Amino acid sequence: MFGRTLRLVTFSNTQNLKTTACCSGLIIHIMKAITITKYIKKSLLLVTALVTLTAVAQDDDTTSPLSFSGSVDAYFRTTFNDAGDATTATPTSFANQTGFALGMANLIGSYESGSTGVVVDLVFGPRGTEATFNNDVLNGIINQAYAYWNVSESTTLTIGRFNTFLGYEVIAPQANFNYSVSYLFSNGPFSHLGVKADFALSDDVSLMLGIMNPWDTNDISGTGEYSLGAQLGVYGQFLNLYYDSGKNGGLGFEIDYTGGVDISEDFFLGVNAAYNTNDEADTGFYGLALYPQLSTSDSFAIGLRGEYFAATADGGDNYDDVLALTLTGSFTKDNLIIKPEIRLDSADGAFLDSDGLASDSLSSFAIAAIYSFD
Repeated sequence: MFGRTLRLVTFSNTQNLKTTACCSGLIIHIMKAITITKYIKKSLLLVTALVTLTAVAQDDDTTSPLSFSGSVDAYFRTTFNDAGDATTATPTSFANQTGFALGMANLIGSYESGSTGVVVDLVFGPRGTEATFNNDVLNGIINQAYAYWNVSESTTLTIGRFNTFLGYEVIAPQANFNYSVSYLFSNGPFSHLGVKADFALSDDVSLMLGIMNPWDTNDISGTGEYSLGAQLGVYGQFLNLYYDSGKNGGLGFEIDYTGGVDISEDFFLGVNAAYNTNDEADTGFYGLALYPQLSTSDSFAIGLRGEYFAATADGGDNYDDVLALTLTGSFTKDNLIIKPEIRLDSADGAFLDSDGLASDSLSSFAIAAIYSFD
């Protein structure tokens, strides 16, 4: 109803499947083990190669064009009205497991030579798998992979797969204040595959134009359809536009505003508002999220995300809405960030209580550890 995380897969003839599977289960198990082993070996070789190249480059030249960065995150989460696995998750992306769980490992390698460069961003773990829409462990690890050309001081061309320009939040957890993510972020694109041009029109005004495959298409556009994107930035406020035909699972049209203002030296208020409509699929959503954040010291800050979100699946005036309040603390020690978080989601009959009955709310507590390096 509210997010892309609600995609359901159903199976029929379960008993017959169990019967026929008994003869092939061992083979499947062996093949899975071989596949995963090969994947782990390839991943370790790739990571080792990146680390080695970085170390060698740093030894040879302290201003090496090769750089290496990344992050690792894990968390503990519990809900206060737990009625089983099917009821503990919010209808948003990421950080929805209960108990102790992994987020992802993120490894980013970049190389720049003259006016050109390349970035490869690899992700491992549940958050990375969900962000790339690919459960295949051999192919689902590329978050971003693009080349760029700084044509001039004010113009940059980029081609490849890059994270979306829409929305206030991002995939990498260390770049968000809240650990869990919003409904607006969960329902918009995560990434795009295509080409874009960024123009710095002045010190405070920027423009981006792009042509890409349709919404969250990781590989190719097999339908001959493409999407268009644009972003206008003025003094740190951004107006974002996206359009595809809405066919074949496309997003349709979305307009999105992202910005914020420093109310004082220690107090910041972030804002995200969006409206989406897809006439082809008769779906749409709109919402507003506010992000007041207060820094109490150099190492600690506290912030609230207050979000109202409404979505429709029939194209009419019947919107299902939700109010979500997320209070997050952020303690920083060197490269480590600890984020305790309390979240309350409220929507008419959208959740289940501990007895399995319809409930209007779901409350949860999480504490996350994020380590980033560059």
